[in-house]
Amino acid sequence: MMKRFIHLVTAVLIVAIVFAQDEKRNFKIVSYNVENYFDTEDNPDTNDEEFLPGGMRGWNNVKYAQKQSNIAKTLVAIGGWEAPAVVGLCEIESEKAMRDLTRYSTLKNLDYKYIHHESPDARGIDVALMYQPHRFKPFYDEAIPIKAFKTRDILYVAGTIAATNDTLHLFVCHFPSRLGGELESEERRVTVASRLREKVDSIFHAISTANIVIMGDFNDHPSNSSILNTLDANPLNEGFENDKLYNLAFLPQEQGKGTHKHQGEWGMLDQMIVSGNLLNATSGVSTTVNDFHVFEADFLLEDDKAFLGKMPKRTYIGMKFNGGFSDHLPIVLDLWY
Repeated sequence: MMKRFIHLVTAVLIVAIVFAQDEKRNFKIVSYNVENYFDTEDNPDTNDEEFLPGGMRGWNNVKYAQKQSNIAKTLVAIGGWEAPAVVGLCEIESEKAMRDLTRYSTLKNLDYKYIHHESPDARGIDVALMYQPHRFKPFYDEAIPIKAFKTRDILYVAGTIAATNDTLHLFVCHFPSRLGGELESEERRVTVASRLREKVDSIFHAISTANIVIMGDFNDHPSNSSILNTLDANPLNEGFENDKLYNLAFLPQEQGKGTHKHQGEWGMLDQMIVSGNLLNATSGVSTTVNDFHVFEADFLLEDDKAFLGKMPKRTYIGMKFNGGFSDHLPIVLDLWY
């Protein structure tokens, strides 16, 4: 009787191991415009005066620590049982801000490293990439400059998923704002999109099946010219081609969702754009159009008293400290292998 029981337990364990081997594993990518994550130290080369102690916003170490804590809380909540493997961040001021976030916030036990380059942006806000080195191993990175005018660089990072050795080509972008009007500022975003497209084409020329993820705040919607025409990030139609780009943000936009709210209207300014090879289920690592979503947890939102409904709970409302998280919601993409 005991021998039969042992054989039964052994058989169950073997079946469990087989199923565990067949189960797909998750590799989570997050993109988040954290809204003005400034440290408290003066950078004489940038216009950071309003976010200094004694400045017009009353920025100080207590508010800086709260901002840090809010970013960390958001990323931990997105990860759930397993932290995001890769995180693209927009509106990061400095190396110090990134060091403090990864070493001194509640993220400190998650072993995040980061890649950050100072950009020529007038206010000193940059983009950055955080990653867990036991899951993603960068082997190349560069800041792609925009020579036509001063703005944020595009951050390009190439690396491998540790579990599969598949290469990922990651871009973190923060396109020029709509300050001065959408149409009046459109040419600047088209210029940046053109520079990004050049880099994408060079990758596709070398590897037509490249795994590319482009993320960030584009200050345009998926259907705007800079994204749809210049970058050539296509809607989600059937029959994905390996060497074309597809914008996963089209689907939530059609569902009425967004990451940023302006005058009562939600807009998908934050997007993830992927190469067709990642939408190929037979690839070593892949995703689907349903694996992209906006993270809209209740704690990130507050009542929109002017236009009804909810809105992102931001750090400041005008010059008044609001203690919130950001004027943007994060976006999340699950890759599977």
